[in-house]
Amino acid sequence: MPEPLSSQTIALVKATVPALEAHGLDIVHEMYSRMFQNPDIRDLFNQSHHGDAGSQPRALTGAILAYANNIDNLGALAPAVERIAQKHVGLQILPEHYPHVAQALLGAIKAVLGDAATDEILAAWGEAYWFLANILIARENRIYTEQEETAGGWNGWRDFRIEEIARESSVISSFVLRPVDGNPVMAHRPGQYLTFWFDIPGHPPVKRNYSISSAPNGATYRISVKCEPHGLASGWLHREARTGTVLKVAAPAGEFFLGSHVERPVVLLSGGVGLTPMVAMLEALVESGADVPVHYVHGTHNRDTHAMRGHVRALAAKGKAVRVTDFHQAPLPGEVVGRDYHMAGIITDDWLTANTPVAAADYYICGPRPFLRHAVSALSLAGVPSDRIHYEFFGPADELLAA
Repeated sequence: MPEPLSSQTIALVKATVPALEAHGLDIVHEMYSRMFQNPDIRDLFNQSHHGDAGSQPRALTGAILAYANNIDNLGALAPAVERIAQKHVGLQILPEHYPHVAQALLGAIKAVLGDAATDEILAAWGEAYWFLANILIARENRIYTEQEETAGGWNGWRDFRIEEIARESSVISSFVLRPVDGNPVMAHRPGQYLTFWFDIPGHPPVKRNYSISSAPNGATYRISVKCEPHGLASGWLHREARTGTVLKVAAPAGEFFLGSHVERPVVLLSGGVGLTPMVAMLEALVESGADVPVHYVHGTHNRDTHAMRGHVRALAAKGKAVRVTDFHQAPLPGEVVGRDYHMAGIITDDWLTANTPVAAADYYICGPRPFLRHAVSALSLAGVPSDRIHYEFFGPADELLAA
C-alpha cells in the first residue's frame, strides 16, 4: 500500500477544485495531445472516444474532478479503481506506461493554468497521481498474475481464429473464437469482456472491448457484435472478417459478472446489444442448474433487431425457473404478441417494479447509457440496495485514467 497522502497535498489538491471546474476539459485535451505524440502511448487508447466531440475527454475531466473532491475520502473511489484496473489489464497497460501519463498530466496543468499552477500545486498533483497510480499498478499486477496462473490463461495478445459466424439480427452477428495454438482457454466469469487488437489497413492499431456472450466452456469464446453506423472495428468485423480470420485477443477481464454463488432471484435486464453479457449469464445459470427464479427482460426496436431470441427461449425452456419478457419499442407490421415479443413499448418503471422481485433479487443491467441510468435510478427509488444493482455500460468509463 502506498504511503498516505500528506495533509498538505490533500489541502492543495482540494484547493484546485474551482480551477478544475473551470478549465478541466482544456487540461484533459492538452494532456491527450501531449501523450498522443508518442505512437506507443496513443495506440493504447480507443481513438473513437477522443477528439473534441469524444466522450473520453469529458469522462476523464469528471473523473479528475471526482478524485480531487474525494482526495480525503478515497474509499468512495474503490469501485472505480477496480473498473480502471480491469480495463487497463484488457488494454495491456503496464507500469512503464504510467510515467508518460504523469508527465503529460502535469505538463497540461501547467500549460493551461499558467502561473496559477505553482511548484507547490504541481508537486501536490504529482504526489496524488502517483498515489493512485501505485494502487492501480499493484492491482493490475495481481490480475495479470491470476490470468497467467489460471488454467488456460495468458498474458499479452493471443491469436484466436474465427471458427463460426452467425447472423443474429439485422445489426448483430456472433463470432465464435478458438485459439490458434489449440490449447484450452481460461474460464471467464459470465459478464466479462475480451479486448481485441485489430490491424485495419489505413489505420493505427485499433483496440476494442466486446462482451463474451457465451458461458465458459474451456475451449472457445463467443462475442456478439453490433455493426455501429460509423464503427471502425465493428464495421470491419461485419464486412471483412471471415471464418479463418485470426484476431489478437487479451484474456477476459471486467468487474461486471455473475456471482459464483447465486442464492437470490436474478434479474437480467438489457437494452439493445446489451443483451450479450446477459446471454452468457443465462447460459451459465441454466447449465449450472441454478435453483433460483431468473427473470430475463430485454428491450429492442423490433423483430429485425432482436438478437438471439430463439436461443434465449430455448435456454428458458431448459431452465428450472426462467421467465423471459421481450419488449419491442415499435413492433413491425405482422409481428405477433407472444411469438415475436411479449410487450410493446419500452420497459417502464412501473412494469419493472411490479413484475420483478425488487425486495429480493440481484439485478444485472447492461445497455446504452440512457437506458442504464434510467433503470438504476428506478430500482434505487424502488428501494433496491446498491449492492444488488450490478451494471455495465457502453463507451468509456467515467473515472480517472480509464483508457
